Amino acid sequence: MGAHIDGNVVDVNNALNGDGPFAPERAGSLPSWSLVELALSGKYDPPALKKMITGQGGIVAHLQVNDMRKVEDMVKAGDAKATLVFEAMAYNVAKEIGALAAVLEGRIDAIVLTGGIAYDKYFVELIRRRVEFAGRLIVLPGEDEMTALAQGALRVLLGEEKPKEWKHAGGNA
Repeated sequence: MGAHIDGNVVDVNNALNGDGPFAPERAGSLPSWSLVELALSGKYDPPALKKMITGQGGIVAHLQVNDMRKVEDMVKAGDAKATLVFEAMAYNVAKEIGALAAVLEGRIDAIVLTGGIAYDKYFVELIRRRVEFAGRLIVLPGEDEMTALAQGALRVLLGEEKPKEWKHAGGNA
């Protein structure tokens, strides 16, 4: 997740390293003290700890599946634990959107929700009712990041677009 002003990234969470809301395989932000205790317990080596945060965290840790379609089926079947975890994930996504809204001082053109989970109307609604006060919610379901990156690189290689360089915007970013 990230916040942009005038096309410049001003804040972002690094989901790959564990920041932000939990996801199908990522633990998301964790309580620091508990993580330190776990790391110092002697039960896990660094690779195992990393795997617990990215790969075996989030939905996988709670429900032992990483396919959100299966989780959606569990929710529709009335599984109380799956429903609680599913709704908690939406809550955490909405909370992160709220944090980024504060970074933008409320000046939000749109909130864009993407990924495979954006196909799920219930998940989108759980987020919409918490964030729509802050700005228009645009839902673009699908996991098209790699295609978008490849298309951007191709435009640069064909001379249709100049490459952009990320620069620190200053402030608290």
